[in-house]
Amino acid sequence: MSAKTEFFKKTINQTAVWGCFSKTTDSSFVEAMAVAGANFVILDMEHGPITTETLKTHIMALKATNTLAIVRVEGFDSNTIGKALDLGADGIQVPSVSTAEEAKIAVQKAKFFPEGERGVCRFVRAADYSDKERTAYFKEANQNLLIIQLEGKEGLDNFEEIVTINGIDIIFIGPYDLSQSLGVPGQIEHPLVTNKIEELILLAKKNNVTLGTFCDTPQQLKKWNALGIAYLAYSVDVGIFKDAVQQIGKNL
Repeated sequence: MSAKTEFFKKTINQTAVWGCFSKTTDSSFVEAMAVAGANFVILDMEHGPITTETLKTHIMALKATNTLAIVRVEGFDSNTIGKALDLGADGIQVPSVSTAEEAKIAVQKAKFFPEGERGVCRFVRAADYSDKERTAYFKEANQNLLIIQLEGKEGLDNFEEIVTINGIDIIFIGPYDLSQSLGVPGQIEHPLVTNKIEELILLAKKNNVTLGTFCDTPQQLKKWNALGIAYLAYSVDVGIFKDAVQQIGKNL
């Protein structure tokens, strides 16, 4: 695996890591998050306007930094997953996983043989345009991070079955979609939501699983960090920028 992916995996086994979602099309914002010390940036192709061409420049902006480029893909489509990894993403984040079978599909699409059935092409950016020795490339590529998102009640109910699937590094709990599935849309601090997440933290510890979640206030970040969630995605770059600009006006 790459040196920074190896460092990331060692770090998250010892302490929490943090980053942000990115919906911007300007790679300078992505690079700025790395300068600010983020451990990862989640480049959002599910809810953001990022095209494949923009994704390439975002990943390039992070290459020389210690910050991982994680791509939230649109779904289980093998072309979407393979393309993100071919461009040099350090990991992918697959949304809306509900069953162990779907988790297995995510592994198959993200990994080369013998772990999966990802489409093979060495003439891509991730393989230095065929300059990497092929065996070394396939082995290194299979060490990329695979993060799956459990966002609805069904996925959470299947948690203990899903965690038996090999090849998954982090299980990410999406609190907003979870709030909707529990009948309290958008209320991510509602007891129904927070109690469910706390139940999953206990299950994750029991099964030796690394959890992640989304936070959009400093209080949420501190709470989930203290309770043992190790992969913490804090808000979205455009929202953080908007908040900072609003604060300037409040200071006048």
